[in-house]
Amino acid sequence: MKAADLGAFMQEHQGRIYNAALNLLQNQQEAEEITQDVFLDAYNKQQSFKGDASISTWLYRIAVNKCIDILRKKQRRLQWQQPFKWMAGETLLPTAATDFVHPGIVAENKEKAAILYKALLHLPVNQRTAYLLHDTEHLSYKEISEVLETSIPAVESLLFRARQNLRKSIEHYYKD
Repeated sequence: MKAADLGAFMQEHQGRIYNAALNLLQNQQEAEEITQDVFLDAYNKQQSFKGDASISTWLYRIAVNKCIDILRKKQRRLQWQQPFKWMAGETLLPTAATDFVHPGIVAENKEKAAILYKALLHLPVNQRTAYLLHDTEHLSYKEISEVLETSIPAVESLLFRARQNLRKSIEHYYKD
């Protein structure tokens, strides 16, 4: 790919990559940085694209891997800080992202979206990733299996457990 073609390529794919990163990270600045990094990596490593999957699936894989790296770093940092926060009487859960509302959510759904995004924080990263790729990015099970580099039955299991965990997490909001 020539540098001149990169602009058109980015325009075609950046919205979906940014949206996926934003859903996973729940932070606009980090999502913007990841999106830029994904296209820089794709340009620099275009020879590694084998054509086994579609270009968009390859880009999602790069984006998801970068997001997972960031989430794991945050989790390690949180785990290291937990004993100190607990001794100081502070909460042990991340609080910055609980007020996150995706910019694309319409006004009447913002409260429901905030509840969902807060519940997503409590899912394991692989469940959260599978759920978001399927339910917000509308990727097929096959595409998700390619992005996560796992089997289709594993994706089905991840989605089943994610939905179960989300249901448990938010059912008290809808009891009445």
